[in-house]
Amino acid sequence: MTATFVLRGARLEGGDPADIVIEDGRISDVGTGLTRAGATTVDADGLIALPGLVDLHTHLREPGYEASETVLTGSRAAAAGGYTTVFAMPNTSPVADTAGVVEQELALGEAAGYVHVQPIGAVTVGQRGERLAELGAMADSRAGVRVFSDDGFCVGDPLIMRRALEYVKAFDGVVAQHAQDPRLTEGAQMNEGAVSAELGLAGWPAVAEESIIARDVLLAQHVGSRLHVCHLSTAGSVDIIRWAKRRGVDVTAEVTPHHLLLTDELVRGYDARYKVNPPLRRDEDVRAVREGLADGTIDIVATDHAPHPAEAKASEWSAAANGMVGLESAVRVVQQAMVDTGLLTWADVARVMSRTPARIGRLAAAGTGLTAGEPASLTLYDPRPVRTFGTGDLRGRSRNSPYLGRELPGEVRWTFFRGVPTVADGVLAATPGVHA
Repeated sequence: MTATFVLRGARLEGGDPADIVIEDGRISDVGTGLTRAGATTVDADGLIALPGLVDLHTHLREPGYEASETVLTGSRAAAAGGYTTVFAMPNTSPVADTAGVVEQELALGEAAGYVHVQPIGAVTVGQRGERLAELGAMADSRAGVRVFSDDGFCVGDPLIMRRALEYVKAFDGVVAQHAQDPRLTEGAQMNEGAVSAELGLAGWPAVAEESIIARDVLLAQHVGSRLHVCHLSTAGSVDIIRWAKRRGVDVTAEVTPHHLLLTDELVRGYDARYKVNPPLRRDEDVRAVREGLADGTIDIVATDHAPHPAEAKASEWSAAANGMVGLESAVRVVQQAMVDTGLLTWADVARVMSRTPARIGRLAAAGTGLTAGEPASLTLYDPRPVRTFGTGDLRGRSRNSPYLGRELPGEVRWTFFRGVPTVADGVLAATPGVHA
């Protein structure tokens, strides 16, 4: 049995204010003037109620790389950012390519208790791209894996990719591709363009991403399977996805918050916080991915939360690790890049950061609604404050955020996971409690 809450006057997905009653881990009523005897009342006047956010692309590092992050610390970061479900990428040690490893990750998430941790299985054994991993066994495991990815590595062999796409059809799975031709990016350090030429850094051409996406949408069409494109970052990639959807290909795509806001101009300072895979692109690409998200070509926002210990970033640019943390800042960045610019409404945010990622990952009971009977996994967000993002905003183990020292709008005030507050009045719970 969980506590009862009445959330008073929240704006449902940015619309009209209403009261939300939470009882026994579910939303029991939505309306006006609602009360419950003995309930804890939350003044939500001016706050936006969003379904609990769902991240289809998170690196939690455990098992094997606990110096960067653990399932517990990553879950805390997620809750602080308004998330109630995260999909954990398989580039752990051992790689999540068997039923045993994905079930271990699921159990670690359940023990942490802040969010639902849904494992993603590797496409190939050891993410080496040579032979398929135990896709069926992972799908049949207690983790019920439906998303498979070698993220961090491209499934470069077209025959392996075709076989994976064919295999996952049996259980309505999806292959999430890290679109990067390795031959075209050997030694690459940043986006190929005017800035890389000026700095003398080896360029990472847009075609390295676009050529893999073009190949894979044709493969997905040929076998009639689902394809998901990870961290799309170029204008050309948006055009290819738009073309594929017009042809009826069952393809979805994600964009990260940092590719919606940041450009390769930031690399001029050689600050390794801005080194990421795929790299920060040109201003023209940022405009294109914003437009693609606004018009529905790009389906979702996913963080690609990639924590690293300080020493992995505190080095010369060429030796520094790729990746940025992003769970705590994601909705704030989306507000700045998409909502405050008029490109998305808050109802759109609920779609691209909650409902659609849950649908792609086939999580029917993720709690992505704000109606009676739904699991009470939701976020109360205040869009009004504008303040500098600092290390105090980070709740994970690593500090490699590109937003440190940058003004961002908004603040997560409350996060409920299955009726239990993991963030209460802006404060992260020490322990979230036992969930119903």
